[in-house]
Amino acid sequence: MNLSDLKIIGISVETTNANGKSAVDIGNLWGKFFSEDVLSKIPNRASDDIFVIYTDYESNYTGKYTTIIGSRVTSLEEIPNGFVGRTFENQEFKKYIAKGKMPDAVVETWQEIWQNDTTLKRTYRYDIEIYGEKSQNGDLSEVLVLLGVEKN
Repeated sequence: MNLSDLKIIGISVETTNANGKSAVDIGNLWGKFFSEDVLSKIPNRASDDIFVIYTDYESNYTGKYTTIIGSRVTSLEEIPNGFVGRTFENQEFKKYIAKGKMPDAVVETWQEIWQNDTTLKRTYRYDIEIYGEKSQNGDLSEVLVLLGVEKN
C-alpha cells in the first residue's frame, strides 16, 4: 500500500492513555463518527476505508496525542466545518493485523505494541489503523495497524 503524501479528512480529539482517558475520548469520537455519519460528509474520498491516525505525540504513548478518525482523500481543498484536514509524509511502518472481535482485537494489538515499545524504535510521528472490508466480520474481523518506525 502506497501511503506517500497521505491526505486525511476527519474529526479529531486530543487525548492521553493516562487513567483510561483515551478509551473514553476515542470511544466518544467513534460514537460521533457513526451517529453523525461523518464518512458520508467527507469530500474527495479515495475509498470507503476508515482511517484512524494517531499523531502530534507529546512524547511517547504515555503523553498527549491527537486521534483523527476519517478517510483518505484525493484533495484537501474542501474541508467541511468542524473537520480537520492533514497531510502525512511517508515513513517506514511495522505492520500488524488485529484479528478477532472489534474493538477488543485492536486494543490487544496496541497493548502488545506498548509492551514492546522500547525495542520497536517508534518515530512517534504518526501511526495508522485502517478499517477496510474485513473490519466488520464479527469474530473474524481484521484491521490493519501501521506503526511508524525508524528506517533500519
